[in-house]
Amino acid sequence: MVCPKPPYAGACLCGAVRVKVTASPLLTLACHCRDCHKFSASAYSLTTMFPTDSFSYTGEVIKGGRHSSGRAHYFCASCLNFIYSRIEGADWRVNLRTSVLDQAASFEPFVELMTDEKMPWVDVPVAHSFSQFPQSLDDLQTLLDGYAEWWQRSGGTDEPTRRS
Repeated sequence: MVCPKPPYAGACLCGAVRVKVTASPLLTLACHCRDCHKFSASAYSLTTMFPTDSFSYTGEVIKGGRHSSGRAHYFCASCLNFIYSRIEGADWRVNLRTSVLDQAASFEPFVELMTDEKMPWVDVPVAHSFSQFPQSLDDLQTLLDGYAEWWQRSGGTDEPTRRS
C-alpha cells in the first residue's frame, strides 16, 4: 500500500457535507463494538484519527446516534450519513469515518478494537488487536507511535503529528 499525501477530501453520501484534512492520519482502526455494527449497518466501522486542527468541514451536521457520556457523534443533516466523532478529553483528535474520504481504500486499518463483540466470520488483517478499548493513554500512545513508524515505512511523506 502507498500512503497518499495530504490534503484529503471527502463527502457524505449526498454531498451536502464536505470534509477536508490537511495532516497525515494519527491512527486507523476497525471497531467491532455493537454500536458500530448498528451505526454502520455492517460488521465493523472504519475510523481514521486526525489531529483536530487539521480537520474542517462545510455543510450542516447534527449530533446524533447513541448519546453516551463523553462521546458525541456527528451526521449529515440531510442524508444522515455518519461523518465523525469527538471524545471528551481527547480534544486533540477527531475520529473521522474513513468511508467519507475520497481515498478511503488507502487508509488500511492498523488496529482492531472490541474483538470480544466481533462477528465470528470477520477477519481484518491488522497489526494490533484488542478485545476492548486500549486501557490507558500509554497504550494509546504506543499505538500512535507504532502507526507513525508504519506510516513512514509504507510511504507516508510526512510524519503523523504525535500527541504530546
